Amino acid sequence: MNDKSYHFKVGMFQCILVKDGVHAYPQPAQMFFANAPEERLEQVLREHNPDPKRWDEYISPYPSLLISTGGHRVLVDTGAGGLHPTTGNLIPNLRAEGIAPEDIDTVILTHCHRDHIGGTIDGEGRPAFPNARYVMWRDEWEFWTAADPDWGSTQLAQPIRQRMLAFAHDKLPPIRGQLDLVDREGEIVPGVSAVPAPGHTPGHMAVAVASGNAQLLYISDAAIHPITVEQPDWYSVFDLAPDRAVASRRQLLQRAAAERALMHGFHFPFPGLGYVVQAGDAWAWRPIGMAANP
Repeated sequence: MNDKSYHFKVGMFQCILVKDGVHAYPQPAQMFFANAPEERLEQVLREHNPDPKRWDEYISPYPSLLISTGGHRVLVDTGAGGLHPTTGNLIPNLRAEGIAPEDIDTVILTHCHRDHIGGTIDGEGRPAFPNARYVMWRDEWEFWTAADPDWGSTQLAQPIRQRMLAFAHDKLPPIRGQLDLVDREGEIVPGVSAVPAPGHTPGHMAVAVASGNAQLLYISDAAIHPITVEQPDWYSVFDLAPDRAVASRRQLLQRAAAERALMHGFHFPFPGLGYVVQAGDAWAWRPIGMAANP
């Protein structure tokens, strides 16, 4: 593994996690575990090494997943683009792997937060992947292209909401001519399926990859940090519908454990791959390299 990409296989499918960059999140405990009881949170953080009094930032990778099925080249999420000085490296890093933007035939957008759609268009405002079919959940498109969407019970401050919406209004309209909207679980290309996982955003989705007996469940932001595998009822300030986010997270973790699927978490320490195992009424996270497939 280098610091820009990670190669692995799912059955016969060749996969690469390609970094767009990284971003430092301030006050991660308050941001990622917004409803966690204070004493319990401190105990859990100590168990996972972060000093609750000194955990000032969390450096998150922004990886996209490239899946080469033999018949298709599928890219899942497009990073943050030029949102931060430390992002915007997806296409150069793809080219370093021998993949040009024109080689991608399908781009799946799991949701429309800025760190997932920033690379949808190029510097001239055109689709960055000119030969690709873009795919997202219908509810997601309708929310983020609305002039004044219903933000529900979100804890996000108004200025942050306005910036997020303005970003989506910039990045999404140019791909409309290449966009397919889905509204039920099913295959996008053979072996790669959309899985509904609403709550983090209205149309947030996971992606299931299957080849032979091997499976990968790409959960995107359904769990924002490995601690939320063990504490699935803790939600983040970014979850627009916390109750639905918790329900979706539990369903995905149960599926990953039951199917013994390799799982990927977008914000987990790179490469973000591992397995989940049942632990009481929650789960335990086993990153690759720490333990074999359970």
